[in-house]
Amino acid sequence: MRYITPRKAAQGLGSAHSGTQDHWFLTVSSCALVLLVPAFMLVIGKAIGLPHPELVAYFGRPYPALITALFIVVGMVHFIKGTRIMIDDYFQHTARKVAIIVSVVFSWAVIAAAVFALAKMTLVTIAI
Repeated sequence: MRYITPRKAAQGLGSAHSGTQDHWFLTVSSCALVLLVPAFMLVIGKAIGLPHPELVAYFGRPYPALITALFIVVGMVHFIKGTRIMIDDYFQHTARKVAIIVSVVFSWAVIAAAVFALAKMTLVTIAI
């Protein structure tokens, strides 16, 4: 029978080894979001109140589509990492696995839907 002491189980999982990569990823993505959020707010601010054909043409242009896509992708990947840390802290066993799966599937579904919608608007604008 194999017996692992608590020290052996925790060895190598100290503050310098367990969450450093996640911390740096969240730091870099939050810095990217600091730049993307004001740009996204300006893009959305200009789009508010536009009629549907003009809205499709507006998001068919490269700058609004690119800013929106970057904001959604970076924001949702940041969300995935952040919720993973929160889930690891507060859930255990099967509930942890289910919560992580739900979080990741939801996030990638939002990314896929947003990128699909932007691509569709871009292709409609190109076809016109």
